[in-house]
Amino acid sequence: IFNLQALEHVNARLLELYPDDEERFDIVLMTNNHAQVGVRLINSINHYGLTIERFCMTGGESPIGYLTAYLTNLYLSADSEKVQEAIEAGIASATMFTANKDVAYSDTQLRVAFDGDAVIFSDESEQIVKEHGLDRFFEHEQLNENKPLAQGPLKGFLEDLGKLQKKFYAKNERLNCPIRTYLVTARSAASSGARVLKTLRSWGLEIDEALFLAGAPKGPILVKIRPHIFFDDQMFHIEGAQKLGTIAAHVPYGVAQKYRKST
Repeated sequence: IFNLQALEHVNARLLELYPDDEERFDIVLMTNNHAQVGVRLINSINHYGLTIERFCMTGGESPIGYLTAYLTNLYLSADSEKVQEAIEAGIASATMFTANKDVAYSDTQLRVAFDGDAVIFSDESEQIVKEHGLDRFFEHEQLNENKPLAQGPLKGFLEDLGKLQKKFYAKNERLNCPIRTYLVTARSAASSGARVLKTLRSWGLEIDEALFLAGAPKGPILVKIRPHIFFDDQMFHIEGAQKLGTIAAHVPYGVAQKYRKST
C-alpha cells in the first residue's frame, strides 16, 4: 500500500552521488508468517519489481522484538496492536490506511507529510486543548513561545529524512532534492505557530513546507501536496485524508487516544 518507486529513486540518486556510502533507505519485510511462505513472498516481491532483500518471518511470534536488532527507524503495519507495541518500545511507528481513491504520486520525489502535536512533538499542547479548551491553549503557547516542545514519536524519523536531504544539499542539489517534507497542522500560525517553528529550529531541523490550517480540514491541502504518506495522531484527520485519496498513517500516541477510546 506504500509507493516504493520514490524511495528507490532516492536510493539511486544517493548511490550516484555517494557510491561508497551505504546510508540509504533499507526496507525490511516483517511478518509473523512461517518461513514456509517465504518462497511465495519472494515471488510476489519479484513480480512487482520491488527492491526488498531483507525479510523477517517469525512463525507466529510478534516481530516487534526484532525491530531494535534491525535498527528500525520507522515501522509501518496494518496491525494497530503491533504498532502500539512498537510505540511503547520507543520505535517510530504508525498504522497504515489505504486511500479510498487512486491518485498519481511522484516517482521522482518522496513527499512525507506530518501532523505536529503528538507526532513530531509531544502531546503537551493537545493536553491543554482537551482539558482546558482553545483559549487556554492559545495563552499557554504564547507564554511558552520560546520554550521548545518535547519530542514526539516521529521526531527521529523527520531527523533521518533531514540527514538524507543534507547529503543532497552538500552536492549543491538543494533545488533538485528528491525528498520533501511537510508540516500540516491544525494550529493557527498567528496564535500558536511560532512555538512550533522555534522548536524545529532549536533541534536543528528544517521542514520544507509548513501549513498552518487554523482548524480547517487537512484533506484538501493533502490533495494539493500528494504526499506518499501522511502521519497524524487523530483518526478524524486520517479518515478525511483517506476519502480524498491520501495514504495516511495513524500514530497511536498521546492524549487524543484516551479521548478516542472513551467515545
